[in-house]
Formats: sequence, structure tokens, C-alpha cells
Amino acid sequence: MISNKIKPTEAELNILQVLWNMGPASVRTINDELNNTREIGYTTTLKILQIMTEKGLVSRIKDGRNHIYSAAVEQNAAQRQLLDKLLNGVFGGSAKKLIMQALGAHHASKEELEEIRKYIEALEGGES
Repeated sequence: MISNKIKPTEAELNILQVLWNMGPASVRTINDELNNTREIGYTTTLKILQIMTEKGLVSRIKDGRNHIYSAAVEQNAAQRQLLDKLLNGVFGGSAKKLIMQALGAHHASKEELEEIRKYIEALEGGES
């Protein structure tokens, strides 16, 4: 579980997202993946990974001359903590306000809306 004291920066979250999607990876692989969306230097990625290791967000093992990094926090745990922070800090604890804002700001597909309907029905039926 991600500690309440650990607050990943946006750059750290981007790296965690890469690791959650790809699994363990070298600095070069992580950097290449990050560069698909925005240019970031190799040494910047390395420095962020070193800081993340100190924070306990990632772990690393030596593989020859390379270090292989893995996410040390579960994606669901990080999402839950960040959502709680957002819900309480920005939306005053109102899940309704958060959901309405999210749906208003993002065009949900028919499939997404159907999944949301099914989830709400399950919650109403006590099946969550």
C-alpha cells in the first residue's frame, strides 16, 4: 500500500504508469516509452528513478551493467490514495461532484457509460 506520506509528482506518476503497463524495465526502456508522449532526457529519467527508489515508489535490481526498475506500489493502491486526496481536497468529499465533473469534462463512450450503469446497479443491489 502506498504510504500517505508518499506523494508522487506528475513525473513520478508517469514513470509508475509505464512500469504498471510494461512491468520491470531498464532506464532506457522507460525513457523511450516516456518520449512517445513528451520529450524527456535520459539523465532526467534516471534522476527521477533514483529519487523514486529513495521514496520507496520503485525498487531496482542490477542486471549486468543495467538497473531494472519495478513499481513498488500497486496501481490500485496509488489510484485509491490519489482519488481520496482529490475527492476530499477538491470536491469537498462529494463523490457526486467528482463524477459529474469527470463525465462533463470527458466524453464517455457508449461502452463506458454502460459499464458505469452496470456498476451503479451493482452498488444499488449491494454487490460491489
